[in-house]
Amino acid sequence: MIKAVVVGYGNIGQYVVEALKESPDFEIAGLVRRSVPSELPAELAGIQVVDDVNKLTVKPDVAILCTPTRSVPEEAKKYLALGINTVDSFDIHTQIYDLKTELDAAAKEHGKVSVISAGWDPGSDSVVRALMLSCAPKGITYTNFGPGMSMGHTVAVKGIEGVNAALSMTIPLGTGVHRRMVYIELKDGYTYEDVSARIKADPYFAHDETHVIAVDCVEDLLDRGHGVNMTRKGVSGKTQNQLLEFNMKINNPALTAQNLVNVARASMKQAPGAYTMIEIPVIDLLPGDKEKLIRDLV
Repeated sequence: MIKAVVVGYGNIGQYVVEALKESPDFEIAGLVRRSVPSELPAELAGIQVVDDVNKLTVKPDVAILCTPTRSVPEEAKKYLALGINTVDSFDIHTQIYDLKTELDAAAKEHGKVSVISAGWDPGSDSVVRALMLSCAPKGITYTNFGPGMSMGHTVAVKGIEGVNAALSMTIPLGTGVHRRMVYIELKDGYTYEDVSARIKADPYFAHDETHVIAVDCVEDLLDRGHGVNMTRKGVSGKTQNQLLEFNMKINNPALTAQNLVNVARASMKQAPGAYTMIEIPVIDLLPGDKEKLIRDLV
């Protein structure tokens, strides 16, 4: 059994606990939170909850980082230094390669594995894009998200000064272009104009059409559903007009959580270093006997 610790218990952390409970080859070594409430919810019954991983009774094999994206580099290095594999859903696309290089050195130094950016995009969608590219090496792929709630963008908005609560919706405009609809509750003493300007200047939003709307209650708008449509029109060999398409409608944090559990499993099968999902053999994501999986799936 693979012993996993869940780090953070927000939207994704809750679903990771659920996915681990449903996985036949995992046991939950514990949950690390910034603070431990005096009364735990029923779903955490029997799980050791601590504010420091070193307080766990059982040493984990892998840490599933369910923390905000911007804290991933620091958290991953901390757990790697303790001799624990790490997996995360870091989602700032332009910084992924630099993070991989940074964590690759740390992972190899401690003889461990770090799998980064392993949500659904980046993550499983990245695998689909790679497969499409292999099928039609010349051409263009368009990735259209939504309409739906973006977890990473929502967390980014919540971290901006003056925001009490937030929801960031991604609206596809076609050909990989998106509109961001950001709904916020303002904290007392802050103006809409100042907070809106800070949101639009944030790297998560600076390159997209972004609309910020102040509302009385974000919770009334909340829907964790999301989706993606990917199309590639290209060339196989010299044959033109190959059209490939992939669609899905999902619960955002649930799919992110399942992918994190899958790559946590795969991390136990890799040589020391840092990886993205396109570098992981797909069969390593699955539980069960490898030869049976080949017989059943090929």
